[in-house]
Amino acid sequence: MLPWKHLLRPLAALLLTAAVAIVPATAATAATDRAEAATSRGWNDYSCTPSAAHPRPVVLVHGTFANSVDNWLGLAPYLVNRDYCVYALDYGQLPGVPFFHGLGPIDKSAEQLKTFVDKVLAATGAAEADLVGHSQGGMMPRHYLKFLGGAAKVNALVGIAPDNHGTTLNGLTNLLPYFPGAGDLLSTATPALADQVAGSAFLTRLNAGGDTVPGVRYTVIATKYDEVVTPYRSQFLDGPDVRNVLIQNLCALDLSEHAALGLIDRIAFHEVANALDPAHATPTTCLSAIG
Repeated sequence: MLPWKHLLRPLAALLLTAAVAIVPATAATAATDRAEAATSRGWNDYSCTPSAAHPRPVVLVHGTFANSVDNWLGLAPYLVNRDYCVYALDYGQLPGVPFFHGLGPIDKSAEQLKTFVDKVLAATGAAEADLVGHSQGGMMPRHYLKFLGGAAKVNALVGIAPDNHGTTLNGLTNLLPYFPGAGDLLSTATPALADQVAGSAFLTRLNAGGDTVPGVRYTVIATKYDEVVTPYRSQFLDGPDVRNVLIQNLCALDLSEHAALGLIDRIAFHEVANALDPAHATPTTCLSAIG
């Protein structure tokens, strides 16, 4: 999820279907142009051959209201420049809504991720991939790992500000019971938002029986200034092969909030690189911002 800056921002999603009426007809062409631009910058290059140093392709999973290009203008080049084969998908699209994805039912989005990972593995010849996701994109893959056979095809999942146990949006979602029908409308218009509310049926099933599955390494990178996934500690996972990281414990000067952590925070990017290649990890400090 990108930051919800105003009190009513969650309910603004209900207006998406009306908004499409004023979206320019050239939107689909613009989306294609942006995807081609990403390829020219080095990611989503299906001719990329994983190196011996980095034998697993990295699949980037965007957040709610985001897409496969804009969410990764910072991290994707960072990883490409470090000799990773990097790929990013769009998922959770609503009919007629360009650019703003991650809005459909999360279990269906996980099926899209499954298909995309299979495509990447077939193209690269790799046996496994590593997944890096921001917000919903750090949580949704857990459905793929747990229920869709993803654990056999994924080595590591790195979540940047993931809503692993949902969000209260600083208590705003607690107001929904006072507005009869609001929850149903939210579910109908943008199912992914309803799925991410703490205590939702989707999250209850996802977290039942434990947060993790065997054979996958998990890293969670969080910021104490997160205003979207609240409380921020709800992002952390319990289980074996889990590393929970609070970015301010690595650099107290890092003021990144929810969106910035995934979009531009090179301190967080350094920690992502460490999680992808723990055998060659180096200390993450404030100086990582210029590394």
